[in-house]
Amino acid sequence: MKKAIKFLQQKQRDAVKLLSPIEKRVRFVITTVVLSMLLLTATFSYYDKAWIFIPVLFVATYVLTFFSVLEGIERAEWLTLFLMTIGLSIVFYMFYYLIPVRWLTRVPFIAMYAISIYAVLLTSNIFNVGVEKSIRLYKAAFSVNYFYHTVLSFIAFSILFTLRENALFNSAAAAIIIFPLAVQLLWTIKLQNSFEKDILIYAAFIATIVGETALVVSFVPFKPSIAALLLTSVYYVLAGLTTAHVDGRLFKNTIREYIIVLAFVLIVALLTLIGW
Repeated sequence: MKKAIKFLQQKQRDAVKLLSPIEKRVRFVITTVVLSMLLLTATFSYYDKAWIFIPVLFVATYVLTFFSVLEGIERAEWLTLFLMTIGLSIVFYMFYYLIPVRWLTRVPFIAMYAISIYAVLLTSNIFNVGVEKSIRLYKAAFSVNYFYHTVLSFIAFSILFTLRENALFNSAAAAIIIFPLAVQLLWTIKLQNSFEKDILIYAAFIATIVGETALVVSFVPFKPSIAALLLTSVYYVLAGLTTAHVDGRLFKNTIREYIIVLAFVLIVALLTLIGW
């Protein structure tokens, strides 16, 4: 095992020496263009063959994210810096088959994906550099990362409820989707090289609540988009309150604001049932 680790570390150093002369912004653009073209190509596959591109997108996104961020990746960062780009690539691809398949939708869809990947690459780079939390750059990166957490979870939940599986499947799948997202989000608060026990516990708590919510929602005749919106709101509120608590910024006004958001979404969701 030690020999394998040393071998990988040496390969990483070699890759850094070889690729670091390329400016980071150029690397980001290259990654964005290549992944966008790959996703565009994948959208031409038939639905029954779509699964073939999932491992391709996974590997390509991981390799190209490494190519983009490159320097200074250590321990926990091998997961946290790659999770969002991989997650966005896969859920965007799967979500494509839920929208009308034509060029009129394909072009803006790919454009939205390209913008998202580029933005997430920028945030991953900022987290990798480890800027001070007082710097506006970090605050902007955290906000963008948090926003794409909601985007990714909404798309993933939309796909999940479109499958129309049983309640237990929905509950387990929702928890599995949210746990790594919650870990990544909580990690961005302190940007350490390892996962603290508290982070894993908080992430498991958030995933459990979201999973239980999915179980309940599965018995209510919500449309998939409404069910996804409700679950995303639950994750948004739980993640927001937890990050504020871990960061020592959990005040009464913060709690009230999040509760208002959740209450509003819940009321809207319930109103959609009128006339069902």
